[in-house]
Amino acid sequence: MTAAAGRDRDAAGRARNARPRDELGRPLPKSAAQDVPRVPDDLVVTPAEAADLGGRLLAEGQPFHAHEVFEAAWKSARGPERELWRGLAQIAVGLTHARRGNAGGSAALLRRGAGHVAAFAGTSAEVDAGFVAAEAAGLALRIERDGLGSLAEADLRLALRPGVE
Repeated sequence: MTAAAGRDRDAAGRARNARPRDELGRPLPKSAAQDVPRVPDDLVVTPAEAADLGGRLLAEGQPFHAHEVFEAAWKSARGPERELWRGLAQIAVGLTHARRGNAGGSAALLRRGAGHVAAFAGTSAEVDAGFVAAEAAGLALRIERDGLGSLAEADLRLALRPGVE
């Protein structure tokens, strides 16, 4: 990686972020040991792979990494389905903000993502979009009404289908 104008770039000049991050995606000093595995910047996934890996990461309480998987699916999807993956990425970022203690950002992204995902209720083979949208919108409402302190760890582990842990 080379640094052009202070930004990490690959050999082709595309921006890459080689800076180590913690489990919630917060940048660490460049000298820090990178203990948290990262999702590659150039990940290409099918919808089924994105739902499997991203869903597993959400269930394991790793929403930042799930966001990166959903973002990869969003970037590679064609047509209207892009908005499903965009919404899932936004929901994952909303969960990341909740874990970071940012109630306002969390509720806003959960609600925005839920709106995108809700439009795909009953249409996706990989994701129960109606279920996910309802869960995310409900969580946003709870955060706004009762604050982040009212949530248990399990509340921040979203499933992509009912009954899936």
